[in-house]
Amino acid sequence: MTPYSILDLSPIVHGSTASQALANSLSLARHADSLGYQRYWLAEHHNMTGNASSATAVLIGHLAGGTKRIRVGSGGVMLPNHAPLVIAEQFGTLACLFPDRIDLGLGRAPGTDQLTARALRRDLQDTGEGFPQDVLELQSYLSREAQQAPVKAVPGMGTEVPIWILGSSLYGAQLAAHLGMPYAFASHFAPADLFDALAIYRQTFKPSRQLAKPYAMVLVNMIAAPTDQEAHYLFTSVQQHFVRMRRNTRGQLPPPIADIEEFWTEPEKHFATQMLACSVVGGPETVKQGLQQLLDKTQADELMFTSQIFDHQARLQSVEITARAMHKVTGASNRNGPVAVSGVSEVA
Repeated sequence: MTPYSILDLSPIVHGSTASQALANSLSLARHADSLGYQRYWLAEHHNMTGNASSATAVLIGHLAGGTKRIRVGSGGVMLPNHAPLVIAEQFGTLACLFPDRIDLGLGRAPGTDQLTARALRRDLQDTGEGFPQDVLELQSYLSREAQQAPVKAVPGMGTEVPIWILGSSLYGAQLAAHLGMPYAFASHFAPADLFDALAIYRQTFKPSRQLAKPYAMVLVNMIAAPTDQEAHYLFTSVQQHFVRMRRNTRGQLPPPIADIEEFWTEPEKHFATQMLACSVVGGPETVKQGLQQLLDKTQADELMFTSQIFDHQARLQSVEITARAMHKVTGASNRNGPVAVSGVSEVA
């Protein structure tokens, strides 16, 4: 009964355009909608020539309008880049346009380099230390009680858009547990603290009006193809991308290559392998086994997949193979989600 979802970075592949990347995101969201995926989240990044999802709320509205059932949200909005009231108004508007289909995942990183962060904020006085207060302020704007407040988010107040805490360290786990919010761990690029973060979140969780018990989502790189060999070939695009991050030559998502060993040095291979440790790569049977192992080890309440694949048709196929594998592993339809405290609207 484990729900499964998608995180989309709206990749701009080598030789393509942002317009095509956005069209591909809509195509993928519609495909995921038809396959029973629970959520489709977009990630906020800035000054990255390989990602087209910088205006996250705008893209969420576009994809929600182009799909029927699937929840659409942020994975996440980097809250230090924004005033909480502005985000409340944006996501409150989305919630009015698409009732019970919008999620608001929040992160405290800038989602970019320091120079761009300065361009976004004009100053860097907010280094993320005020993140917990900003989360609470944002939550208050979306609450039912906001109608009595002197400052109101219109639209927004009373919508109670579900808020998630995103993290790649123990900090996010502690905050999500303290605030009683669902938690998504970014193990697709930072797997080192995954199990410690899950343990802290579950052990220290405090029930809230939003959520009755812990709800942890694990993010994983997913490259599924008809054969193991083809999947590993497609995976070389991601491996190159992470090596280019280390080389400070990050750009558009590169095409796959026949021999990744000719591309990287041993230190670069070690770096990329560590960063991509939480990945499932293979044909249908390998994917099925990998998903089962991942669920057994993490006891995740939900899995979210990101598939950085150069060829769009291969990406659509990967999403379909993954959905079939999840049905075999869980043996149930994808209609579950966080459970709210009695008398309060559910998070999913």
